[in-house]
Amino acid sequence: LQVVESGGGLVQPGGSLRLSCAAPGFSLDYYGVGWFRQAPGKERERVSCISSSGGSNRYADSVKGRFTISRDSAGTTVYLQMNSLKPEDTAVYYCSLRPRYLDNPLYWGQGTQVTVSS
Repeated sequence: LQVVESGGGLVQPGGSLRLSCAAPGFSLDYYGVGWFRQAPGKERERVSCISSSGGSNRYADSVKGRFTISRDSAGTTVYLQMNSLKPEDTAVYYCSLRPRYLDNPLYWGQGTQVTVSS
């Protein structure tokens, strides 16, 4: 199983980006999905996560009200809509998959760079 993130890039402060997470050939319906980020010199932090059913989601305090996590109806993609981006959101963003029977992520993507700068 390979996890693939996309949608990163360079955006000005106040702008928006939408990140996508998929595992080609696999349904994401059986996994909790998390978005993490790591900025240079900082530890990796969880930004948001969504349950396998899609009925529960969580956000870091630093992104509440600005980021939204969601699943598509086909069960193939999880999105992270990022609005009102700030320079401190600059980081490599990683998608992770957590099987229902585990407490921690099992699969990780390679990451996508998000840079917020004028």
